[in-house]
Amino acid sequence: MAHNTAAHPEIVSREAWLDARKQLLEEEKALTRQMDRVNARRRRLPMVRIDKPYVFDAPSGKTSLLDLFEGRQQLIVYHFMFDPEWEKGCGGCTGFVNALGDLSMLDERSTGFVLVSRAPLAKLDAYKAAQGWHLPWVSSHGSDFNYDFHVTLDEAVAPAEYNYRSQAELMARSDEPHFMQGECHGLSVFFRLGEEIYHTYSTYARGCESLTDAYALLDRTPYGRQEDFEDSPPGWPQRPTYG
Repeated sequence: MAHNTAAHPEIVSREAWLDARKQLLEEEKALTRQMDRVNARRRRLPMVRIDKPYVFDAPSGKTSLLDLFEGRQQLIVYHFMFDPEWEKGCGGCTGFVNALGDLSMLDERSTGFVLVSRAPLAKLDAYKAAQGWHLPWVSSHGSDFNYDFHVTLDEAVAPAEYNYRSQAELMARSDEPHFMQGECHGLSVFFRLGEEIYHTYSTYARGCESLTDAYALLDRTPYGRQEDFEDSPPGWPQRPTYG
């Protein structure tokens, strides 16, 4: 009988495994506590008012950023890489959307989720149909939206910046030369007070990893999961109160 000689974890007794597992558990718990602290700080981030009247192409016609909220208080935008010249969307972004779980919890917590790309709406609709997706997807083609949120880099339009690094910092990073020009991915969060819109958070590159479930996405918003958080700021919703 042939033996498997592939590399594998060390084989030990049940007692030795349990000891090693308990040691790792302490590190996992420390990581969870640190994550809770970071999430709390994220909920307390200040926000910046959006004054520019962004207009998007949606299946229903011309749509404003306020319209994308659909009456909700929070909006999560995934910046999906799809250049106007491309015939297909980015493979990595496609994998991200395919990995998304049930996001109905977002709506229950007055939070919307939408994909935004620079490609014309006809291309987005065709790709969306081919993938069998039902998420809202709008085109920012012709607007400054992608440039202002640093997911399309073009020095002729705006100074290059990605993942909070300037052009000089990007050029100094030999491992990221492809971020100097063209489309990039990211995720941004917006908050609504009446008719006024505020930008609260954006993350890029590996910061988008694992943001494919409702809890992870809510953790990026000012109101978080809207559960019983002892460290939530005064007045923050604790349990879902939105229809």
